[in-house]
Order: sequence, then structure tokens, then C-alpha cells
Amino acid sequence: MTRAVTLLDAIAAAGGELGTNALSRATGINASTVSRILATLVQGGLLEHRPDTGRYRLGLRLVQLGNAALDAFDLFDAARERMDELAEATGETASLSVPSEGVASTVGFARSDAAVQSIARIGRPSVAHATSVGKVYLAWGGQLPEGPLEAYTPHTVTDRDRVAAEVAEVLQRGWAQADAERDPDLASIAAPVLDQHGKLAAILGVQGPAGRFDAEARRAAVPVLLDAATSLSVVPPISHDANARALADG
Repeated sequence: MTRAVTLLDAIAAAGGELGTNALSRATGINASTVSRILATLVQGGLLEHRPDTGRYRLGLRLVQLGNAALDAFDLFDAARERMDELAEATGETASLSVPSEGVASTVGFARSDAAVQSIARIGRPSVAHATSVGKVYLAWGGQLPEGPLEAYTPHTVTDRDRVAAEVAEVLQRGWAQADAERDPDLASIAAPVLDQHGKLAAILGVQGPAGRFDAEARRAAVPVLLDAATSLSVVPPISHDANARALADG
């Protein structure tokens, strides 16, 4: 991996195209190894091989990856302001999570000013069936893990059919909630942030102590959350005209 990056850096620094021998001289990597790594990079679209010159140049896949990285940074920067606004408006902690490798994990948060706070943890993965973030992740294409679902508290739903029914409701109304389902003293709501293709780019959430962030408080917070999530979405989430009223049904 390190040598592959070294070769990519050398071609980028050259500002054009380089052949195997030139790359070997520039990097100090023997030519046979350079040739093998170049073939792998070409196969992955990170480099292009010019048959007419025998040289290599950066591939379009790098452009795609670079654009994706820039989009992620832009989203995170924009989300900082939205999280601050959410924390101020609701009095609870706001968080941003992103889907990756079968889970959605927290990448940022804004604390509330309350004396008793719910503190999000960077890098903490959601639990798909027991958190509002996890339910949004499932509604927009995520998958439940194999095997029995773990019961974290007496309120955790572990029946797959019941989870599927709730996820269908989440997709229809455009947001999710959890009440003491992973942590006995934590309640939360979450909504999707969608990319230009309508796919899940991130998840915006609000969480607080279950005794304070009760059904009434969550009901009041839903419109604010949805407005914030929509403002970050390239494509607005699915219509949620019924939005907060569903909280009354638990």
C-alpha cells in the first residue's frame, strides 16, 4: 500500500505521464515491483496506461474519489452549523453519523447546554434495531446483522418482523425514534441526509435523557430536525406530512 501511494505521488508530482523505468528511478522501487503495482492500480482505475507511449497517468477513478471526499468535507462543514442550531433549539445533543461497512457511526456532535447532557461518542457505531440512527440506516438500504438480535434493555425490539414493520414506517414518514432501546436512560430521533441520487449520505440526530427528552419533547423537536436534515440534503427526504403526529403512537 505504501509503495502504491509513493508511485501515485510520483506521477502526480510529474504533472503528466511516467514510464516504469522513470518511476523506478524516481521512487527507488525496483522496476519489476513497480510494474506489478502499476498493473494493480490500472485494474482499479487509479491509473491509466498509454499503450502508444508505455507510460502511466492518473486515472479518472481518482477524480471520482476526490469529488466524493470533497463532498464529505462540505457536508461535515455544513452539518456543524446545523448541529449547533439543533442543540440550541432542542436543548439536547445533536449528532451526525455516516454509513460505512454495515453500520452508521458517529462522526460529529454538538452538546446541549443542559446540566445533565447526553454525550455522543465519535466513532461509536449505531445498533441497527435499537437506535434511531440505526433505524434510518435500515430504512435507506442498510441490513440487519445475521443471527438473533440482541436485547439491550427491556424495550429493545428483537423480533425481525416487528423491526421490519417499524423500518417501513420510518421510510414512509422520513424519520425514526428510539426510547430507551439501547441505553435505558436515552431517547433519540434521527432523519436522513440524502445525496444527489437520493441515497443515504449521512444521518442527523438529536438525543437526550429519556426522562427529559420524552414523547412530547421529541414531538416538538421533529420539525426542527427535519428542516435541518432537508437543508443538508441534495435531494429532500421522502414526504413526511404526518411527521411528529406518529410520536403519539410510540
